[in-house]
Amino acid sequence: MKLFDDIPVERPATPLLDTLETPAALRAMNAGQLAQVADELRAYLLYSVGVSGGHFGAGLGVVELTVALHQALETPYDRLVWDVGHQAYPHKILTGRREAMTGIRQYGGLAAFPRRAESEYDTFGVGHSSTSISAALGMALAARTRGEKRRVCAVIGDGALTAGMAFEALAHAGHVDANLLVVLNDNEMSISENVGGMASYLARILVSKPYLNMRESGKKVLSHLPGALELARRTEEHMKGMVSPATLFEEMGFNYIGPIDGHDLPLLMDTLHSMRDLEGPQFLHVKTCKGKGFLPAEADPIGYHAITKLEKNGETPPPFKPVSGPASSKQKYCRVFGNWLCDMAAVDERLIGITPAMREGSDLVRFSTEYPERYFDVAIAEQHALTLAAGLACEAMKPVVAIYSTFLQRGYDQLIHDVAVQSLDVTFAIDRAGLVGEDGPTHHGSLDLSYLRCVPGLVVLAPADEAECRAMLSAAYHHPGPAAVRYPRGTGPGVATPEHLEPLEIGRAEWRRRDSGGAVRVALLAFGSLNGPAAEVAERLEASHLNMRSIKPLDRDAVLAAADEHDLLVTLEENVVAGGAGSAVNELLMAEGVQVEVLNLGLPDAFIEHGKPAELLAECGLDADGIEASIRARLP
Repeated sequence: MKLFDDIPVERPATPLLDTLETPAALRAMNAGQLAQVADELRAYLLYSVGVSGGHFGAGLGVVELTVALHQALETPYDRLVWDVGHQAYPHKILTGRREAMTGIRQYGGLAAFPRRAESEYDTFGVGHSSTSISAALGMALAARTRGEKRRVCAVIGDGALTAGMAFEALAHAGHVDANLLVVLNDNEMSISENVGGMASYLARILVSKPYLNMRESGKKVLSHLPGALELARRTEEHMKGMVSPATLFEEMGFNYIGPIDGHDLPLLMDTLHSMRDLEGPQFLHVKTCKGKGFLPAEADPIGYHAITKLEKNGETPPPFKPVSGPASSKQKYCRVFGNWLCDMAAVDERLIGITPAMREGSDLVRFSTEYPERYFDVAIAEQHALTLAAGLACEAMKPVVAIYSTFLQRGYDQLIHDVAVQSLDVTFAIDRAGLVGEDGPTHHGSLDLSYLRCVPGLVVLAPADEAECRAMLSAAYHHPGPAAVRYPRGTGPGVATPEHLEPLEIGRAEWRRRDSGGAVRVALLAFGSLNGPAAEVAERLEASHLNMRSIKPLDRDAVLAAADEHDLLVTLEENVVAGGAGSAVNELLMAEGVQVEVLNLGLPDAFIEHGKPAELLAECGLDADGIEASIRARLP
């Protein structure tokens, strides 16, 4: 295997890889050629991500596995389902999208994750974790129903395997005895110890034809002896369990093989060729190194999970490093939250911080270090995170759940059933609200105002700047019931955050500009992040600008005053119009019997593609120019 210290700044020579337009060509290659393909694939992956930026370490870790899977399976007829998709870049390169990789995640370019509309090799669209086994099982059952000899394989990481959904699918697959292969890409040592010679040797034995033939013949003989078959089964199970974590998966009905070295290409191919035609549920445990082949990523797999594109000077972009120290004048909203969390924890020992595997992303690094006994990373288990918070709140603790908008969708029943119905005191810090950018529709936080606003008793706040974010977090924390603060990805407008923890008054809007009393009076009612363009448009049109701050409860008096003083109300939100903040304004006006022209501007009734947030907002007509044009089109 070729090792790299730097990301290539020029396209590397990949003569063999360049001949591959489809994975079918892999099946005609010898072992030496396949090893060369793996080296070239890793080099090209480094180069392309250096150009585009994007997910990095996971793809490097599955280069050999990806080659082996496409060589052993007859894709796309055989179904290959990738979990999450962080590790699917090598898959995309091998399936006809090599030259388009430098534009991945960019506006109009390839999607960040597998997507059915993009390629027939992308059998299932993903973005959130832990869906692969359920989807692959559905495909396997469909093949069985139609009498097709189609092989189906799901590739799931050990992180994604922490979600309950994955285990629900495993249990069902064992119950229905489906012909399904699950490959566990284990790169964090969360399930087993390092791969050893004995484990690899055992894996070879367990998939060898002599062993399988002996196993089946033995079953037939022992079936005539009372109790002997069960004794033999348990003996085999315990023998496996001594050298591998087989027992759990065997008990769920899977034939477990592994762990094996996920960078040993000949071993991977031999094992997959032996397992692919076995009947019933099969489980292959593969040990890999995240960032394999790129030495900086091997040393820091968390920091190199994803990178930005190379700087113009060709230097390797640095990995993510948490920053401590005094706040700058223009902070990321997640940094505002992280600092607030630590400051509030210092004055209230009841505070508990909870995250579903997003410590770095939600900026809980400092909190996890300073308050480790009050920090809980529950892994990829959003449902559990919310009900855990509910249980803590039942015992007079003050849980704060830090979660992305798009991931909160996965815990919606728990939000309603376990928190809101019981009016429990849980604070939700909802990051990545609105259009997050390059990760696309599976990661945009475009629905939360709609699905939160309808929950009885839930307070929903959205800050216009960093200072408001800190004050709203304090307000939500002190509110004696469930309360949510939703804020966007990235930096705020540059408003300095105070050191105090004074809360903002819930349900009180702020007039930021009053109009000059023209022929047609317009008021912009802006929620959260769109206060920036709202201020610019208000100046251009000499209109009023009302920073609404609170989606639920609305400032009734401010809305009615705006309706009384203006001819046109324009609601602005970085959320779908359907059921969002603008809808709340409409409902209030209707309930009060107030008749006034209203223009609701927000995200359209569609899933927004990937690209830079500014590009996407402009496409949706939510930049200053688009907002102004929509208002002028409505004016007489």
